[in-house]
Amino acid sequence: MHIVCLYFHYASPDCPSGARAYSLLRGLGQKHQVTVFTGKHYYHLRQSQHFDWEPPGVTVRMLDVPYENQMAAARRLTAYASFAAWAGVQAGRISSPDLLYAISTPLTTPMAAVLASRIQGIPWVLEIRDLWPDFPIQMGAISSPALQHILRWTERHLYHDAAHVVTVSPAMTDHVRSMGLDASQVTTLPQGTDLSLFDRPAAPSSSDLRERHGLSSRHIVLYAGALGRANDLPTLLKAAEHLRHRSDTTFVFIGHGFHEPDVRSTSHRLPNVRYVSAQPRHEMVSWFRLATLSIVSFRDLPVLSTNAPAKLFDSLAASTPVIVTNPGWMTRLIRTHECGWTVPASSASALAEQINTVLDQPKACRAAGERGAELARARFDRAAQVPALQSIFSRVVSAASS
Repeated sequence: MHIVCLYFHYASPDCPSGARAYSLLRGLGQKHQVTVFTGKHYYHLRQSQHFDWEPPGVTVRMLDVPYENQMAAARRLTAYASFAAWAGVQAGRISSPDLLYAISTPLTTPMAAVLASRIQGIPWVLEIRDLWPDFPIQMGAISSPALQHILRWTERHLYHDAAHVVTVSPAMTDHVRSMGLDASQVTTLPQGTDLSLFDRPAAPSSSDLRERHGLSSRHIVLYAGALGRANDLPTLLKAAEHLRHRSDTTFVFIGHGFHEPDVRSTSHRLPNVRYVSAQPRHEMVSWFRLATLSIVSFRDLPVLSTNAPAKLFDSLAASTPVIVTNPGWMTRLIRTHECGWTVPASSASALAEQINTVLDQPKACRAAGERGAELARARFDRAAQVPALQSIFSRVVSAASS
């Protein structure tokens, strides 16, 4: 089977990214021909050379369109539109594809898949990572009622046009089905984690990280990932200030994004806060292993309760318990499997109190981490998702040819 993937944010584990698509496409490339159309921004952000940019069986074609998370909304939309126009035309011209696999965000990428699908006369499958347009609307980036209406109509049309829809959380599946799709048309394949990275020897080691960053404190409370507007970093920084009296604890923030200047300035002001620039994914395994606790935080917006952040699954795989700050499916997961704790969103005092309590209960903390690791290996291994995705693709291609 020749699978053509359209995904603006393709990245390898050498990049500061979750690299979910890389894990899945690498697995698909073992049995199929895979061509990827993507932006080039993560190619420029590679911090090491441990992983093939093009795994065996995978060909990557890139458009070098300027893009950064810190860009204003208008500039990002321009980048998205430029990529979609290029990818749609290129995918429409490629020789002998059997299936198009479009990964959103942004919503413009599946629009490109529709174009290529019409040109090639082949089906396409949509994978949803974030709910658009709900995310930019609820974040306040799109205020025009007319534009909101157009985007919601487009969203519904794309879901119905796709031969199958894949989501990364059960809450996203519920949203898609609310648009009128049957259960047989939607599959949840959780964000998951690449357990092969956790099965490798730790590099750097925990002692190397401590020495390199001057981390002498006993406990590390880790926030790793996007420092974006959605992630409620001001609450985490306030919680760190509430706990500045704990000389045995350091808050480590790793990533980049809108709130990076706030994190940097707080790290200069508070002795218990450290900022570390975004790291390649394979090195983040060492950070998750080093942490006593990992924080998964979002603002209290309905759309954010549907998210499936990579840091949640990476934390579980590293035997590091989590504190989750938003309601929804993640809260139910953590409570059901007792692999962490939950607190209300945007409450610095509640977060600080919960962190303080957990750090004073090391046995309970270790037990929660062990349960999380068992859960990650049982349900969230990306390698185990490859056959499921392959099965979806095979059914879609077979149905289209019959």
